Amino acid sequence: MDGGVSQKLLMNKYRAKKRTVDGQVFHSIHEANRYQELKLMEKTQAIQDLKTQVSFPLIRKSKYGREIKYIADFTYYENGNLVVEDAKSPVTKTPAYRLKKRLMQELYSITIKET
Repeated sequence: MDGGVSQKLLMNKYRAKKRTVDGQVFHSIHEANRYQELKLMEKTQAIQDLKTQVSFPLIRKSKYGREIKYIADFTYYENGNLVVEDAKSPVTKTPAYRLKKRLMQELYSITIKET
């Protein structure tokens, strides 16, 4: 493997293999590969300001429980517009994810791009 990808692979709850790229741990090979694609796009200036694991608060902490947040796999700007992206497979589109996706649209008017 090249491009800063670690040989160390771990399993997560969806049986995806974790991978480390550029010192960052990604939850799946798909997510790590997408990161590498986005890094190339950033180098060619097709996108700007690539960030990983960006947190968006959805419901504040209260007496009923802890804060609920959505953590985006990636955020970046494309043609001056903020893109919030999640590397998804069908098994990871859980009811909790679908609810958070809807809350992102309702609260922030952000449609999550699924790749």
